[in-house]
Amino acid sequence: MSERSTIGPHKVVLGTYSRHEAAQNAVDSLAEHKFPVEHVTIVGTGLKLEERILGRWTLGRALLTGAGTGAWIGLLIGIIFWVVTPWVVGAVISGIILGILFGAAFSAVAYLLQKRGYMSAPSVVADRYDLLVDAEFADEARRLLSAVVSTSESAR
Repeated sequence: MSERSTIGPHKVVLGTYSRHEAAQNAVDSLAEHKFPVEHVTIVGTGLKLEERILGRWTLGRALLTGAGTGAWIGLLIGIIFWVVTPWVVGAVISGIILGILFGAAFSAVAYLLQKRGYMSAPSVVADRYDLLVDAEFADEARRLLSAVVSTSESAR
């Protein structure tokens, strides 16, 4: 954690963390001690895009994913028709079957038009995360965080 510094006219930096989870844990500690956490902000600086590769994207995987999504959409549409025309279960079954077919077809077309052979999950990450608090609550927050740190160190 860094020393006391002021950001803007009303915010004070309580600490700087290298991981977002560490900043969230600090806010959790404040919340557990009944601190008004609505006055706390986590600010990430040095933002960059990170894309985690999840696996290969094959035609078979595209068909299964599209069919699964289509089945859910078809089920929802079938239930709506079932409510409108009571006791006609064929509407639900037809909706699921048509959903599977259309979902798989659209997914196959999207796969063939796509140039990538992998799945990924993009996310924005920061180099550091500053924990800010309104100036009038800074002393109390600092006292609570230092008590938590000293308690965890004495427990070791």
